[in-house]
Amino acid sequence: MRLGLLGTGNVARALAHGWSAAGHDVLLGSRRPEERAGLGLPVASLKDTAAHAEVLVNATPGTVSVELLHSIGAPELAGTLLIDVGVGLSDDFAELSHPNSSLGEQIQEAFPLTPVVKTLCTMDSSVMVAPGDLAGPSTVFLSGDDAEAKRITGRLLTDLGWPPSSQLDIGGITTARGQEHFALLFMGIAGGLGSHVFNINVVAGPSA
Repeated sequence: MRLGLLGTGNVARALAHGWSAAGHDVLLGSRRPEERAGLGLPVASLKDTAAHAEVLVNATPGTVSVELLHSIGAPELAGTLLIDVGVGLSDDFAELSHPNSSLGEQIQEAFPLTPVVKTLCTMDSSVMVAPGDLAGPSTVFLSGDDAEAKRITGRLLTDLGWPPSSQLDIGGITTARGQEHFALLFMGIAGGLGSHVFNINVVAGPSA
């Protein structure tokens, strides 16, 4: 598939390398592509990346994501699956920028013709693309209102090493706030472990 990743930071680059290794055609989108030419990955403007993509991935800072998507334009995004992995956090990682909502919900509200699926925001970028490197199985969550969008997202997660047994659909896009709000606990766990390389695993009871 043609995948456009909005952003050029650690998350966008990790996902681009992961999906490229799986055979997908990846393109990174930047506000200043001429300054990001040395990444070892193709980089274009945000608009050109959106035009290229069958699936877009928002890997921009959650505090500016909606603004950046508006700069591309709703007509250009209409009908294109948008996988949102962003989280809005303060500079000191202590507060959420969407304390009573979520970035995923705000993107879906702002772009109603663009199916949004929230995923991969509960872990470090290294775990996103190499879940098999952890000591045991773990869980990746999906939130979204469009069943077909979630099916495609699930296929792309499988290409990163997440088997269907590790993927948990937790419901509509409103459940994205649970994924994003985990960021505060994530920071606490990282401090306790002294590492960001971990994930959580949902262990069901005997009747589930």
